[in-house]
Amino acid sequence: MTEVGRIAALWRYPVKSMAAEALTEGELYWHGLAGDRRWAFVRAGVERSDFPWLTIRERPDMHHYRPRFLEPERPDDSRTLVRTPSGAELDVVDAALAAELGHGARVIKQHRGAFDTMPLSLISTRSVAAIGAAVGRELDPLRFRTNLLVEPADGAAFAEDGWVGAVLRVGDAMLRVDRPDERCAVVNVDPATAERDPAVLKAIGRERRARLGVYGSTVRPGRVAVGDPVVLTAPGASGL
Repeated sequence: MTEVGRIAALWRYPVKSMAAEALTEGELYWHGLAGDRRWAFVRAGVERSDFPWLTIRERPDMHHYRPRFLEPERPDDSRTLVRTPSGAELDVVDAALAAELGHGARVIKQHRGAFDTMPLSLISTRSVAAIGAAVGRELDPLRFRTNLLVEPADGAAFAEDGWVGAVLRVGDAMLRVDRPDERCAVVNVDPATAERDPAVLKAIGRERRARLGVYGSTVRPGRVAVGDPVVLTAPGASGL
């Protein structure tokens, strides 16, 4: 077994495409981090499509809607409130919130999480820095909507590419790194300003064939925390 990094930050997203909630620790279940993407807004007219969600693509300022659980230790059963950019705090199921978001949206609860591909996402600090260098400025890791931000032990960019197919132990939990994360236009949106910059996705496409970070799934549920070692317990082969 080899320590390949440490958890630098941990995030969950109570409402799909809204602001992240930073965690010092969290429970990793079969369907991702407890409380992650348990709510989502569905656009009118596309409910039966492969991608019905209202996201940052349509509303870049969704980054500025800040959800929180009233019972953060029991997020899947907790009432969820959302602070809007104007400062109002609304229940996630309040019709006024859906009306403000527009697009004929309605909220749904997904007990297994409203994930685009897989329930866990991971990226390294060095990979974020490398793409920032390609763009010509520092980038906020939250732009990439990840769950686990890892500081790699070897200091190399894109170390996570070599973990595809591997099993990692993080805290009490174990996860398998299943595939690279193929990026979309969401990464162009700055989480602080909600401004779009197409240079970000162009750089990932040019430098990385549009792949940055990795997706994973739970092998053994357990507690994970910032500062936990990331330990390679079973080798994998790079998917790139």
